Amino acid sequence: MSEPTGRPVVLRGGTVLTVDATRRVLPGHDVLVTGDTITAVGPELAVPDGTVEIDATGGIVMPGMIDTHRHMWQTAMRGYGADWTLTQYFVWYYLEHGKTFRPADVYAGNLLSAWEALDAGVTTTVDWSHGLQTTEHADAAVDALQAVPGRFVLAYGNIQDAPAHWTAAPEFREFVARRMTGDPMLGFQLAFDVTGDPAFPEKPAFEVARELGVPVTTHAGVWGATGDDGIRLMHDHGFMTPETIYVHGASLSADSYHRIAATGGSVSVSTESEQSAGQGYPPTWALRSHGIPVSLSMDTSVWWSGDLFSAMRTTLGADRSREHLEAHAKGDTVTHAALRADQVVEWATRGGARALGREAELGSVEVGKKADLVLVKNDHSPVSFPLLNPHGHIAFQAQRGDVHTVLVDGRIVKRDGRLVDADLAAVRRTVDATVEHLRAQLGDEAWDQGMNPDVPAAKVLDNPYTYTDYQSGSTHGG
Repeated sequence: MSEPTGRPVVLRGGTVLTVDATRRVLPGHDVLVTGDTITAVGPELAVPDGTVEIDATGGIVMPGMIDTHRHMWQTAMRGYGADWTLTQYFVWYYLEHGKTFRPADVYAGNLLSAWEALDAGVTTTVDWSHGLQTTEHADAAVDALQAVPGRFVLAYGNIQDAPAHWTAAPEFREFVARRMTGDPMLGFQLAFDVTGDPAFPEKPAFEVARELGVPVTTHAGVWGATGDDGIRLMHDHGFMTPETIYVHGASLSADSYHRIAATGGSVSVSTESEQSAGQGYPPTWALRSHGIPVSLSMDTSVWWSGDLFSAMRTTLGADRSREHLEAHAKGDTVTHAALRADQVVEWATRGGARALGREAELGSVEVGKKADLVLVKNDHSPVSFPLLNPHGHIAFQAQRGDVHTVLVDGRIVKRDGRLVDADLAAVRRTVDATVEHLRAQLGDEAWDQGMNPDVPAAKVLDNPYTYTDYQSGSTHGG
């Protein structure tokens, strides 16, 4: 299925979530796209001849969503680690089997993940690509991203080598000069973690990032792996900047949050990940109290859903659960929720744009901004109506199957619920080859063990209200 290119596009009669500074909601409005830009927002717009008309009546038009942390290279392993903890993830990818990924396997994961993102209305995705053992792997990652009509950021990393080493390699510099050439659809970051070693071995990598003029994204506040010492070292050496993205930020002290707030950085919260893997309690409750900007991310499809509807939903649930739990511990009752649906919708859109330094172009439906747009509409679903609270509908009711139309840079990449020009059969063949390779490398026994970790023995607590005569007593007459 192909769509006409070069023609204006108008989304007619939808409820527009602008996600602008006041989070305006505009019922019955049109959005006109000319070239790569939003050129008008209003009711019953006059449009040029030849404009592609899309009926948005009964639907929601919103900004394209932005994921600031997704390990795209792992997507060919979708669902494999559903029962993992973070420790099992580390062992599998860092110590045992991550080294078996060839450039072709990185390509397969990125290709599948890139289409998956567009299908769910995620128009910009940060590829937190820490499987780049060689520049051949990096070339494969970029080849896949550039084969898909989305907006991406390559966050270059290598978990198999020290950041100071791989950032100093001549072949890395050659790759940057050759592939990071100003493609407006492809951004660039450096991705590495800070262990907290007092010698600060990551300092040379930060210096390379500064020299190249690119941001650093780092897993910070990960229980048992990265913590306050890493934040202190970054701060003391002057490497905490407004462009720095701290992923998870879930097990940090108030002092670390103060340092992040004071230096203007942001935190990418992956609530499904933090809840399940064990980085720490999803930290939006703490970030809100320190005034730290938030963006959302899904982390990896090895475990979790590859969409930001799930991220919004679980983030609201985790934040409110924490608020109730702390109130109950003090004998109090929460009567008004602090975190609202419109806030998490902003985190999934404009919050991501702000974190990437692209807020002037992306993240809201405003005239003059890039035409990265999503229409949520499903006339075949009883969940599509009534549409009473649009922000609440996006956060709690909608899902990827309700994404009707997606535009990226003014180009229609999904329409009528189907991706445009996506050869999913070819993608499947590419992914199948990777799965076959990985399974052959591990062998059937290791493959099955990796997917089905041992279940710890559970101890049932003694119950003082268990009586030996309970059953017999229940049959006695009064």
